[in-house]
Amino acid sequence: MRVDELAKTLDHTVLRAGTTVADVERACGEARDLHVAALCSFPAFVPLMADRLRGSDVKVCTVVSFPFGLDGPEAKVCAAEQAVKAGAEEIDVVMNVSALLSGQPTQARDELVRVVRAARRTAGMSGRGEVIVKAIVEAPLLGEPLTRLACKIVADAGCDFAKTCTGVGTAADPRDVEVMRDALPAAVAVKAAGGIRTADDAVVMLEAGASRIGTSAAPQILGAVRAGTPV
Repeated sequence: MRVDELAKTLDHTVLRAGTTVADVERACGEARDLHVAALCSFPAFVPLMADRLRGSDVKVCTVVSFPFGLDGPEAKVCAAEQAVKAGAEEIDVVMNVSALLSGQPTQARDELVRVVRAARRTAGMSGRGEVIVKAIVEAPLLGEPLTRLACKIVADAGCDFAKTCTGVGTAADPRDVEVMRDALPAAVAVKAAGGIRTADDAVVMLEAGASRIGTSAAPQILGAVRAGTPV
């Protein structure tokens, strides 16, 4: 895989506790130079990212109800609306995994539906065009039957992607990616995230069926490929 092709599968992430303005500014420069698909950080940094990435081919991405998905529905909707108004073009929202594990899949679905509608309505009203919504399902916590159910919920809610996990206490697994890709309709893509540190890690996830990779190691991954490290 060519380095420019690999770059456009990567969401460069800055989601560490204690993230500073300087961290995000540095990541904006890296994202522009590397031509990754998106830069993802906390909602507080969306205006900064939107300013620094303006005119580039890198999308502004942020998270909603990160990392546990347990904010109330109104809070999730408000967060999505505010993020889009501030310049977010992509939103990674954590599904209410607790509801799913508690036998309440309808609650998890209804929350996602509201977030997707709010994000797209806000984007339309602000003239920003399409906004991509990725739902984080925390597959490592679910097992295969519930992961398949989560994927159905993601598709029914109108999301663009199902994402394996937050990476907070969980890590992407190629088997989860395979299950998710099989369970989702063709129109809904898979994003793998959590513990993806090398080009080999990324390629394994892509070969399993992912279209996007979330990683805080995008500069290292692409640097290794440019240096001729085998992939």
